[in-house]
Amino acid sequence: MTLQELYLALLVGGAVLLASIAAARMAHRIGLPGLLLFLAVGVILGEDVLGLEFDDAGLAQSLGIAALAVILVEGGLTTQWTDVRRLLLPAGVLATVGVAVSVMVTAAGAHWLLGMDWHLALLLGAIVSSTDAAAVFAVLRALPLPQKVSGLLEAESGFNDAPTIILVLVFSTAAEDLPDAAHIVGNVVYQLGVGGALGLAMGRLGVAALRHIALPATGLYPLATVGFGIIAFAAAGAVNASGIIAAYLAALVLGNAKLPHRAAIRSFAEGTGWLAQIGLFVMLGLLVTPRELPSAVLPAVAVGLVLVLAARPVSVLACLLPFRLPWREQAFISWAGLRGAVPIVLATFPIVEGVSGAIDVLNIVFVLVVLFTLLQGPSLPAVARRLGLVRPDALREVQVETAPLDVLDADLLTVIIPPGSRLKGVAVFELRLPPPTMLTLIVRGGVTIVPRQDTVLRTGDELLLITTPKVREAAERRLRAVGRRGKLARWFGEQGDPGPTGRVTG
Repeated sequence: MTLQELYLALLVGGAVLLASIAAARMAHRIGLPGLLLFLAVGVILGEDVLGLEFDDAGLAQSLGIAALAVILVEGGLTTQWTDVRRLLLPAGVLATVGVAVSVMVTAAGAHWLLGMDWHLALLLGAIVSSTDAAAVFAVLRALPLPQKVSGLLEAESGFNDAPTIILVLVFSTAAEDLPDAAHIVGNVVYQLGVGGALGLAMGRLGVAALRHIALPATGLYPLATVGFGIIAFAAAGAVNASGIIAAYLAALVLGNAKLPHRAAIRSFAEGTGWLAQIGLFVMLGLLVTPRELPSAVLPAVAVGLVLVLAARPVSVLACLLPFRLPWREQAFISWAGLRGAVPIVLATFPIVEGVSGAIDVLNIVFVLVVLFTLLQGPSLPAVARRLGLVRPDALREVQVETAPLDVLDADLLTVIIPPGSRLKGVAVFELRLPPPTMLTLIVRGGVTIVPRQDTVLRTGDELLLITTPKVREAAERRLRAVGRRGKLARWFGEQGDPGPTGRVTG
């Protein structure tokens, strides 16, 4: 590749990234999962519109699995253990038994309605049996749903990718005869058991390492944390276990541990997760050929109706009946089983393995995901209200978020009072900092103090101040001046010009 080709590739890549980010904002405002517009960006770039050719299913499969690993690491790092702890058993049953039931019912519908042979029908059923948390919560995050419902959907979607991928691999490699049930069950148990154990072990190893090793830069902590999740994914895959479940569990352990710079870690993980989603969906949009999609509409509608109206409700009822969930919650969980990136990625597996009819399966899956996301996604808030899970006058749960200081147009200053500084003995009100500068916290001997106006500063105190860019220089000058000449610094003509005395950082 020449330099000019490299510049062109970077230019196109940057433009696609910015267009996808704008699409995500637009999708959020109109209440749709962003995956639809990301897919649209890929289709527009493809051979039937702008002419960019991409038909390498093997490369799409490899990049897709890698992107799913990053997405699940982000999901694990941002999942609250307290929200899913009590829901592990029902979520685990939904992610295993529920997937099996959904596969069988969907396959039966595809066999009888479309005339597919059982091998291809089971493959199609396995491909579309996985739910997508990102698609669901892109629509539901503004709704005050019961924690049990949202937590169960989140946990299920985090766990059900692994058994689904296992089933698709089994059916894709069974070129002639379908494997017996004992072989499938043994494969699933091995992959989930070994993958889960490796994920938990790598997560705990990462927690121990990050707590006891001082890295030279704050930005290295997020990289190391995500790195442990990726290593768990690769290590499990190397022993033919489930890398997906390993990555998710490792990230779940890391995300709920008391690690240094947790806010930076979560922010970095969210950024990498978005980047992986954008790249994945755009690539999948490129992979399909739009002129071949019209013939897949009727089969996609038929399979989608079986999936949404029969397979998903039956699997939810069979799995959650022992847990005595109210029928309204079960009904909503049934309708909220959106499909997203995973089915389209899984549809590349049979293409790589050379399964007859695999291209048709990819087109059916692509159309199904788009059509039923358009149908289910915007309707979820109305369904939740109709089922009485959300009242129009209900108070929404208070959402506490961290905001970057640059968004608030603010700067954070830290000042450590060294021995001999005249800041010692000065009360907070005597600092006379230029407004709107505020002294917000004092760290004294490892103890955090919220200062009052009469709080007196001491040697060794670390002061945390919030100011604005416009008055930052004036605030720094005032602090230096008081540090050199005390609270009457102005009477002595001290202006706080920059110099070696004092320490002010931001």
